[in-house]
Order: sequence, then C-alpha cells, then structure tokens
Amino acid sequence: MNKSNFLIRYFLFSLIIINALPLLAKANSSSESGTDSKHIFRAGAAASNITPPLDEPVVGGWNSPPATHVHDELYAKCLVLDDGKTQLVFVVCDSLGISREVYDKAKRIINEKTSIPTKNIMMCATHTHSSVTARSTNRLRQDKELSSYQQFLVSRISDGVRRAVNNLKPARIGWGCAQEPTQVFNRRYFMKPGVPVPNPFGGEDKVVMNPGRGNPNILKAAGPTDPQISFLSIQSMNGRPIALLANYSLHYVGSGQQGVISADYFGVFADKIRQLLGADRNDPAFVGILTNGTSGDINNIDWLNKSQKRFAPYEKMQQVADLVSRAVYEAHKKLKFQDWVKLNALQNELTLAVRKPTNKQISYAQKILEKPDDAKPYHKHEKVYAKRTLQMQDTPAEVSVVLQTFRIGDLGICAIPFEVFVEIGLEMKAKSPFEQTFTISHANGSYGYLPTLAQHELGGYETWLGTNMVEIQTAPKIVRKLIGMFDRMK
Repeated sequence: MNKSNFLIRYFLFSLIIINALPLLAKANSSSESGTDSKHIFRAGAAASNITPPLDEPVVGGWNSPPATHVHDELYAKCLVLDDGKTQLVFVVCDSLGISREVYDKAKRIINEKTSIPTKNIMMCATHTHSSVTARSTNRLRQDKELSSYQQFLVSRISDGVRRAVNNLKPARIGWGCAQEPTQVFNRRYFMKPGVPVPNPFGGEDKVVMNPGRGNPNILKAAGPTDPQISFLSIQSMNGRPIALLANYSLHYVGSGQQGVISADYFGVFADKIRQLLGADRNDPAFVGILTNGTSGDINNIDWLNKSQKRFAPYEKMQQVADLVSRAVYEAHKKLKFQDWVKLNALQNELTLAVRKPTNKQISYAQKILEKPDDAKPYHKHEKVYAKRTLQMQDTPAEVSVVLQTFRIGDLGICAIPFEVFVEIGLEMKAKSPFEQTFTISHANGSYGYLPTLAQHELGGYETWLGTNMVEIQTAPKIVRKLIGMFDRMK
C-alpha cells in the first residue's frame, strides 16, 4: 500500500469514528436513563399483619388501658425497589414506636435471607396512639431480651420483606406532591402576656401544647406547619398499581375508643387510596402506605378557631384520610412514570449525649413524690415527670442513633429516629440538593422528641426532660449529617 492510499483510508476511517461518536454517546445516555434493555427496574410489595393480642396495654396517652377490642388490624407494610444493581427496602409499621433492637434483628434476618445490605433497609413506625408498646422499658437502654410481641414483630417484618422480594416484577415509578393545609396546625401556642404557663419542674414555660377548647388566653401559634404530601407511586409495566408510599406531617388523628387497637388515619388512608386508584386486593395485593413526616409539633386541631362539632369515634380519622388521599389522587393523575431510575442508600451512626437531671431537678422530683396524693399540684403531670426525672439518672451517658438517606432518581428521602419538629423537615427540604425531598420520622428507633434549638428555648411538653432525652444540640447535628449524606449521593 502506497502512502497516498494509506492516508485516504485513514481519513475515511476517522470520518466513520467521528460520525459514530454521537451514537455512542446516545447509547450511553440511554443506558443511564434506563431505556437500555440491560436496565430493568423492579418493585414488589407485601403487608404483614402485626395486630397484637388483646389485654396488652394500649400506649399513647397518659394511661395505658388493656386492649379489649380491635377496631382495625395493624400491619407492617413492605416495599422493595430494585434498579438492577441496588435494592431499597421500606418497612412501615402501625405502631406508636419500635425499639432499634427490634429493627436491627429483623434487618439481620432479611440480610441473611435476601442478601440486601442492612443499610438499604429503612424501617419506621407510623406513631398511631392506639397500639401496644414495642419499645424497650428504658428507651435509651436495651432490654436483656425482646418481649414476646417484639419477637413477633421481628418475624412478621422479616417475612413481609421476603414476600415483597418474591413479588418483584418489572415496574415503573413516579413521584410527586400534593397540598392539604386544612389538617395541619402547630400545636404549641404562646399565651397572652401575664398568663402563667407552669411546667412540671416547678418553673414556667413560654408556650403550652394543646391549650384547650375555648381557651381565651391563646395568643398565637409558636411555629409553622408543612401542608405538603409527598408520595411515590409504583405500577407494573401494564399500569397495574403495585404500591403507593406517601408522607404527611401530621402527628396522628385519634378520636377512637379507649382500649381499642387501631392503625389510626394511616390505615384508613391505605384503604382509600387503593379504592381511588382502582387497585386490586389480590395477585398480588396493592399496598397503600402513609408514613409520618416531621410532625412532632403538629396536630389537626385549630385551637384558635376550634370547631364545636363533636365527632363520633373514628369519624375524624375517616375525614382526614379522605382529604389526604383525594389530594394525592388528584396529583397522581399528573404523574410521569419512569421505566428506570437510579437507587442509592447511605447510613451513618450519630453518637449523642443523653440529657441528665441537675441536682436541683432531682431534689424537686423527690419532694414532689413525697407529697400526699390529695395535695394541690403545681402542675397536673408533676408526679409523672418526677418519676421520669429520677429514671433519667439510670440511663447511659451516650446513645448511638441511625440516620439514613435514600436516593430514588431525583427524589431524596431521609429517616430520623425521633418525633421530629416540622421546622427540621422544612429545613431539610430547603437545603437538600434533590428536586424533591421528604423526611420519615420514628425510623430505625424511638428516642423521644426532637425540637429545634429555638423551640427548646420556649419550653413546653416536647422539650421537657423525660420527653426529650438527648442533648439540646441534636437537631442541628442531625441536619448537618443528613445534608452531607445527601450531597454525597447526588
């Protein structure tokens, strides 16, 4: 071959390569977006019944009456997502709160049976106030053995996830948000100047939780709300609904009956969204899920404009669930589903100092417990908190909590093991690098309330020693850690 022929052939070969580059880039882009046949997105869901036996104490109020009836069943609702490389697991339990030890044991079993890494498994409680306890005797110290109900939960949770894995099928996913501002109110209020706000430690607070029907001394709410309902929806390739997971920052609804087990409005939402989507109960059954957002200082009672209507038992749950599910359904009509999205998960441990009572608080608690039962109290719950004050002496100096972040395409989800104040959830949304973000509370443990620094300054039930259990600086530490984790995933 002479030199001129070689140059001509080299020139033609170069043109072929140059023209092929855009096609190669497009193929690579298609692979990343999921249009390549090698990328198959799958999903599976299942629900395990976790209803406890009767006669166990129902927790969530100031007393714990034994369960005498079941209004509606409790479930551990399980959702598994798979992008071909990474699997993510959600487990949402109808419970007031569940100890980390229960979650950890269930995660170990799931890992052994499915090989899904434990860091990719997010577990939480809805915080219904009509269930039996699944927490440790001392929430900051592990019991020597799990209770019979906790052992039952471990089995039901791990079985549910394994069933969801068995149900994995090619699927499409979409996410969005709706608004329902009429059912969220900040439950902490400033009172008018000069109105005393006593606390159970012998002092005064600046705000009061749930000041009461018709109270003329209410001035204004002490914080914001978050009316957004975030949700993600999963359907089969032919459009059959598989699951829908939503998140709303409303504490719970209640207005049930004493001693009666119920999943609260979280359970009603699941039924209503299934009906609205026209989803099947069988083969496999659609799973509707509502998680608790950042609702530590939020309920659905507007004390400033308190309605005089008296609701029948469970009527209010139905009303709220109907509004929330219909808002989601309307937004769901506009969803754009994707055949493949990238999944990722990160998990970190954060060590926190445990709050300890001062000598003054210990002395005051001892004096309160020595008072005769018929003595006029300074605060109606002073004896409850006197006992909690003394119990806080018998806790570890530190506690390690689990923080998690999930990435689903451009959706960021984080999990916090506290009753998280709404301001923290709003801050996470504002600082997150993702297009959409929401926070799941009561996740991977149950360690009490998580107020902001500013709300700690105001006092009130959620900040009291024994209700709030960890160092006052916890909220900013958690936000910094989670945003850092989000940044690493982006």
